[in-house]
Amino acid sequence: MSFQPVFAQFWKKVKESIENKTYAKLTLAKTIGDTELKNIYVRPVLLENDVLSFSIIARYKTEEIESFHSLEEAFFVLAPYMNNPFLTALLFTTENDIIFKLNKKRVGTIIEQAPTFKNASDVILEMKEKGI
Repeated sequence: MSFQPVFAQFWKKVKESIENKTYAKLTLAKTIGDTELKNIYVRPVLLENDVLSFSIIARYKTEEIESFHSLEEAFFVLAPYMNNPFLTALLFTTENDIIFKLNKKRVGTIIEQAPTFKNASDVILEMKEKGI
């Protein structure tokens, strides 16, 4: 059984959190073994003309590489990293923490927990103020 449909459901929750202005942070973590790539962080940024983009920071053992993408592009950038090397994607929102996990058989599940963050990301709050 493929985990991609469950990851697509998880991504739908990412989109909803942005639309609802509750998005705080997204992190890919828990690698398989000792890998060069340690984490990937996804944070919203406002570009010129108030265009929403996403900063994707790939943290390696010796460096960090940042790239900027639309929300749709971000899905295609991040999806290949699930199962190789990451087993977990954590979406932090002001309503709850949503965790996408792959088990040993690579079956995906989504778990919701109490929120870690009380406030949405600064960029999301700025968008709310500007009515974007």
